[in-house]
Amino acid sequence: MENLQFIDPLLHGIKPIENNTKNLSVKQLACAGIGSLLVGAALKKTGHNKAAALVGSLALPLLSAAVYKKIANK
Repeated sequence: MENLQFIDPLLHGIKPIENNTKNLSVKQLACAGIGSLLVGAALKKTGHNKAAALVGSLALPLLSAAVYKKIANK
């Protein structure tokens, strides 16, 4: 275990994830967050609890990104 060779991801063409929220407006992010809440609620109502939890958990990051983007643009 002493001869571990760490691979530099940039040497193999792996690029870091770029910030793609630049292309989305605040309105689109807010609608995506609210839509995530609604779809999660509909899934829970139909009995798909695990899928509802997954989809519903996306709402808070989307809404917080919308608020952050709105404040950062001022």
